[in-house]
Amino acid sequence: MNKINIGADSGGKEAIERLVAAYGFRSRQALCDQLGVSKSTMANRYLRNSFPADWVIQCSLETGASLLWLSTGQGEMFPEGKNEQRKISDMVAPTISRQQLKDGKLFAETGIVLDNAYVPPGLNAPLMIDIADEAYLIESAPADIKDGQWLIEVEGLCSIKKITRIPVGKIRVSDDDVSFDCSIDDIKLIGRVCLTIKKS
Repeated sequence: MNKINIGADSGGKEAIERLVAAYGFRSRQALCDQLGVSKSTMANRYLRNSFPADWVIQCSLETGASLLWLSTGQGEMFPEGKNEQRKISDMVAPTISRQQLKDGKLFAETGIVLDNAYVPPGLNAPLMIDIADEAYLIESAPADIKDGQWLIEVEGLCSIKKITRIPVGKIRVSDDDVSFDCSIDDIKLIGRVCLTIKKS
């Protein structure tokens, strides 16, 4: 049996570049988003040339890429019989902007990557909104106003509300606590909720 020696303090730069290639990304920033690590963590491992064994294993499990290739560059990226497995670049949508909604105000957060299966096709300007134990995938500025949940702004404060169209250019705005009718022009409709994610 052949033995492969991999040092914990060597080969990190090359391995990280192979991870980027296996996922089908164009930058290490996209890799950070996929792995859920900060840019500083990535930069530290890259500059120290530390071998990212945990990331290599995760990448192999998620993409089907060869552990040998990811670790050493030897052999093929996708061994025979596995090359038809979906690559992450086909599975995930581009990085989606994310904001936290707190006390009626929106605060920018690090972007997020979702499986394409959860992202409606043709979604216009997607935005992820985090609120406490829930997250909402928003279609920003959709072409038409449909009944459903929306991210709205009223007198400078943002919130998620149920919107129902009623006759003569009006809408009904409601949630568990309050309901009111107004003209469409009286409030700012930021985007329609397309997906709700409950956090455990």
